[in-house]
Amino acid sequence: MKNNEEIPIETLSENQLLLREGAKIAKALGEMFAPTCEVVLHDLCNPLHSIVAIEQPLSGRKIGDPSTEMGLARIRDPQYPDVVQNYGNRFPDGRPAKSTSIGLRNSQGEYVAALCLNMDVSLLDSVQRVLSQLTSVDSEQAPTQESLRSSFGSKDVKRAIEDYAAAMSSQPRALSTPQRKVLIRHLATSGLLQLRGAAKIVADELGISRASVYNALKVEPTRGV
Repeated sequence: MKNNEEIPIETLSENQLLLREGAKIAKALGEMFAPTCEVVLHDLCNPLHSIVAIEQPLSGRKIGDPSTEMGLARIRDPQYPDVVQNYGNRFPDGRPAKSTSIGLRNSQGEYVAALCLNMDVSLLDSVQRVLSQLTSVDSEQAPTQESLRSSFGSKDVKRAIEDYAAAMSSQPRALSTPQRKVLIRHLATSGLLQLRGAAKIVADELGISRASVYNALKVEPTRGV
């Protein structure tokens, strides 16, 4: 079917109208998903030369080429599914494709055409691998837990104390002496204890003196046997 646009609509058969409208859809979809998706319109009434429109011909096919195996199956079997969606496929050069085939019927329920989309997923697979590599992290934890902030303040010190106490199922002032030592050393390692006024905040939150805060940082001498 050629140049249907020039033929008065009243002279077109129902099947020709379906093909004409299908060609519009094929063109729109091809342009929308370019350059990764091939869109093909088949005339199932002419299986030996079924392709009447093809956008983004990634398979290398052209207008006038024959129907595929799925198109022939639709022609043979009126009960063949109207839509076969998102099935794996391959282009002639081996590139993987994701395909969808839509059968178009006339008012008598006969298959007249098939609109097929074949998306080249090889590029997307490559992008997915790159993104996976970019977002992967080492399984081992860093020796110091890091927080990427522009600055720290008194609220961060209080939050760190509250979070630790909650992890211990306790309140800051109810922490045991060993737990307080672990917390204070963690605050020192993370840099929070070096903030101006941090020692006083820690002392107030834990209910101890500032001297006790600094004493918790002292390394206890190893006793000989």
